Amino acid sequence: MREKMWIFCSATNSKRLFSTWNLWCLCFAAVVCWLISPVRTDDACPPSCICARDSGTVACRDGEDTEVPGDIPEWTSTLILKGRNISTLQRGAFMTNGTELEMTTLSLSYNGIQAIEPYAFLGLPRLHLLDLSHNQLESISARAFHGLPELRSLYLNESVLPLATAQLSYALSTQSLGNLHRLELAGNRLKSIPLMRLDIYNLHALVLVNNSIESIGWENVTNLYQQRRIRVYLSLNPFRCNCELEAFYFWLKNSSQCPDAGRLLCSEPEAKLGVPVEKLREEDVDCMNENLEAVSYVFLGIVLALIGVVFLMVLYLNRGGIKRWLNNIREACRDQMEVYHYRYEQDSDPRLANVAV
Repeated sequence: MREKMWIFCSATNSKRLFSTWNLWCLCFAAVVCWLISPVRTDDACPPSCICARDSGTVACRDGEDTEVPGDIPEWTSTLILKGRNISTLQRGAFMTNGTELEMTTLSLSYNGIQAIEPYAFLGLPRLHLLDLSHNQLESISARAFHGLPELRSLYLNESVLPLATAQLSYALSTQSLGNLHRLELAGNRLKSIPLMRLDIYNLHALVLVNNSIESIGWENVTNLYQQRRIRVYLSLNPFRCNCELEAFYFWLKNSSQCPDAGRLLCSEPEAKLGVPVEKLREEDVDCMNENLEAVSYVFLGIVLALIGVVFLMVLYLNRGGIKRWLNNIREACRDQMEVYHYRYEQDSDPRLANVAV
């Protein structure tokens, strides 16, 4: 009986020892895998970048990388990429392993970016500031800025090439930019305001300095009147000071929405070169007076043409009498010349003079 019990207890202890050994082996294998696997910790900093976790800033400058770093720390609140060779911002370029980041500021200036694909900023729902200045954008998707509901400031200074100007209007018309407060588009050779509507934004500042805007039409002026909170900066644009500027001129005179109004200068016509737009006289931009003056010149030309036609018709209808009148004048002139010639001959020959006596 005791032998049977000892055998039973020995078998049970052996099973327990075997199970414990297996458990330790599994734990050891897990630890080894964890140590040798490329698992990224929250404190990891992307190569060639400087990270400051206290301020939440990651700065990557002057590198040869052609893509956005794929291992951006999840604690990043400010990401600065400058002087890289990022030609294209691809879809979800800032998503880390498919997760959203808490980033609020993203600076991408001076990176040579040429194209922005759809949903390039996906995964940044809390982004407040986006700086894309000083790039060479040739292609901007209509959905480039989708997924940025909290964006407050967008900087595109000296970035948009002529090929992408029309695309920019569609990209900015997205409802995702409904909270946009500040939009800067300086130095892009724009010829008009690239916003189809102003009421879909919460704009407080629109910077269009140093572009190629010659005039702002009735539709844009009406939109500006309706959005009183907007401040528009328009200096260093070549305004054409003719009657097409009438609506904008009166908006400028009666509104305080243009803080740099005193620096808006005329580039055409030559007589008004360098004259401040707000210093123009009303008659300088009065389309009615200009049209009336043009009409008066046309009317004068028509009257003179009619007088000429009537005169020619009179000459044509009286061509016979005019011809006889000309012949009579010619004969009278001939007779008179003969008399003068005869007298001349008498005066020149004394003998003829004596005979005449």
